[in-house]
Amino acid sequence: LPDETDPVVLHFAPILQRLRGDDFFRFCQANELWQLELSKEGDLIIAMAAGGKTGRRNANLTRLLGNWAAEDGTGEYFDSNTGFILPNGAERSPDAAWLRKERWETLSNRQQEKFIPLCPDFVVELRSYTDRLKPLQAKMQEYIENGAQLGWLIDPYKRRVYVYRPDAPMQRLDAPEQVSGEPVLPGFVLPVAQFWQD
Repeated sequence: LPDETDPVVLHFAPILQRLRGDDFFRFCQANELWQLELSKEGDLIIAMAAGGKTGRRNANLTRLLGNWAAEDGTGEYFDSNTGFILPNGAERSPDAAWLRKERWETLSNRQQEKFIPLCPDFVVELRSYTDRLKPLQAKMQEYIENGAQLGWLIDPYKRRVYVYRPDAPMQRLDAPEQVSGEPVLPGFVLPVAQFWQD
């Protein structure tokens, strides 16, 4: 089982309320060795870098989503280094994400170069060795509340996938061989069983 730890959370919201948008983007660029997020309350969340197995799983996840997205052509996919500014003001970086092309194309070139001021249509969080499950579940719910149409929380340690959709209860899948992105991602099936063998 994972060796769970909490991410470092710095509660200096009054100061960070001014550190939004471009300023937060520059702050993250200056501290590129850290995975940084802002909660909707303005708390700075500092996560540890991923370990080898998590990094390998995440690279595989992004590759599989990217292969599907390139063939499908209806949207853009993003890796864990991409920041999204959610409607509630939080600035998050899911492990993998996908955004419909028509939404991506509404953004200016400058907006596309910085943190994306949209919630992805599809998000994935991949539990790492040090992640606590409850904060990840809360983050998944936040994505759905801010406009995501589908979210997967993949827990390779308990061999579970938690599926999130708007206006539907969270669905827990125990040791599935695969999980389907229908209807949000037509034809995308992720063979999650390969994550259990790691």
